[in-house]
Amino acid sequence: MPHIGTVRTVLDGLFYSGAHRLLAPFVQGIGSFMMLHHVRPAEEKNGFAPNAGLEITPEFLQSVLSHFRDRGIEFVSFAEGIRRTKLGISPASFAVFTLDDGYLDNFEHAWPVFKAFECPFTIFVATDIIDGTSELWWLILERAIASSEGFSTEIEGERFSFQTKSAGQKNQAYQAIYKKVRWGLDEREQRKWIRSFAEYHGIDVNAHCRALAMTWDQVREINEDPLCTIGAHTVHHYAVGRLNEEDAYLEMLLSRGRIAEELGTAPRFFCYPYGDEIAAGARDFALAERAGYEAAVTTRKGMVYAGHGEHLTALPRVSLNGAFQHVRYVDVLMSGLPFMLANRFKAVNAA
Repeated sequence: MPHIGTVRTVLDGLFYSGAHRLLAPFVQGIGSFMMLHHVRPAEEKNGFAPNAGLEITPEFLQSVLSHFRDRGIEFVSFAEGIRRTKLGISPASFAVFTLDDGYLDNFEHAWPVFKAFECPFTIFVATDIIDGTSELWWLILERAIASSEGFSTEIEGERFSFQTKSAGQKNQAYQAIYKKVRWGLDEREQRKWIRSFAEYHGIDVNAHCRALAMTWDQVREINEDPLCTIGAHTVHHYAVGRLNEEDAYLEMLLSRGRIAEELGTAPRFFCYPYGDEIAAGARDFALAERAGYEAAVTTRKGMVYAGHGEHLTALPRVSLNGAFQHVRYVDVLMSGLPFMLANRFKAVNAA
């Protein structure tokens, strides 16, 4: 993945040159599905914030919504976004706002902002997260390293030892362990390892999740708002692309059934955890349809084009990334140009 500084330089170049405005009519497509995770006030992290890209402030969300409104971008529900995607046309560029996982801050901080702008939004909930039993391993790893001055751990027989007194050392340790856990362990072994690691560092995994997640009562409350759509995000927040076909299908199907039991209505839409090419591929796009979903979103980056009407379970999104909390970056991204350049001018990536 390109360094954040490099990406900022590229986006700044496109912004100040005006290239994004010049080419937008040719590459911006018909709309976008926006991706968020946490929306909460900024906290001082002292140089160690490996998951900062997953959170934005309520003030930044307000500025984005205000900017979109000023530009004439329509706020539409997920269902309306899908309708327009099927048609392949839209009377104006549209934006569908989606939030992944089901965090409490969505309820406390994002919801009031969306209500103030009368902006529809969709929250994709992983049922284990709402139950308060999910490992949220990437956040547990950050928390453990943040409070540590050094540690050793073993992963699949390989020993790792780190000094973690400085922010630089903490970041180095996090990236090394994250890479090994994310890609070196299968989904279930990953969760066993983080529970052992958390116990060693005195962290109660379930209490950590419960403090960060909405309850089912809160999901029911927010679901009563006509602006809100609740979608499914698997049971265990596993990367379905790394599971066998039966297990991947069950993650999609059982999460849909559980949400139906809790809310009284089965969700129509799905979101793949992690959502990149390894976490969700062509097999999984077909499984989502088989599990009863009308459409599904990935984390593949891009705008929506007419061709996506043929690939409704493989939709791309535009991330509101915490490392790029300035409207000028959003303006460049919404032109579609950075994604077209990155995808070598391929509008639809559903392979």
